[in-house]
Amino acid sequence: MAMFQAFNISATGMTAQRFRTDIIAENVANATTTRTAEGGPYTRKIVTFQEKDLTIFSGVLDSELKKRSAVGNGVKVSKVTEDRETEYIMEYDPSHPDADENGYVTYPNVNIVTEMTNLIDASRSYEANVTALNAAKSIAQSGIQIDQA
Repeated sequence: MAMFQAFNISATGMTAQRFRTDIIAENVANATTTRTAEGGPYTRKIVTFQEKDLTIFSGVLDSELKKRSAVGNGVKVSKVTEDRETEYIMEYDPSHPDADENGYVTYPNVNIVTEMTNLIDASRSYEANVTALNAAKSIAQSGIQIDQA
């Protein structure tokens, strides 16, 4: 049972980091979008994770046992929010169609350096989960070989 839980934890981590990578790619793709369907510039999105909950009976049992140990259930994306704390970028360009009456254009609050750093972090986290999954698989295969001997 614990072996399958290790597979599940790694799989949920890979799924969550893949989703985070998709959101980062969306942020980078819209780094210069000054007009959206909602009006105004694109707003950077942020992914938030939380521990995955189990809803079946074994989940209740696991949650009680977890109070005594460090067993986890994996991770899930809890929400995707818009970054309202980072300021938009104001740039003087009176020839731009989205310039205000003073000639300033409001660009998205996307910083490419921050996004690339987050992308590297997501990629490394994904790789760590792949390594953990491969280690669990190797342990399971060794156990099967020992059982057959």
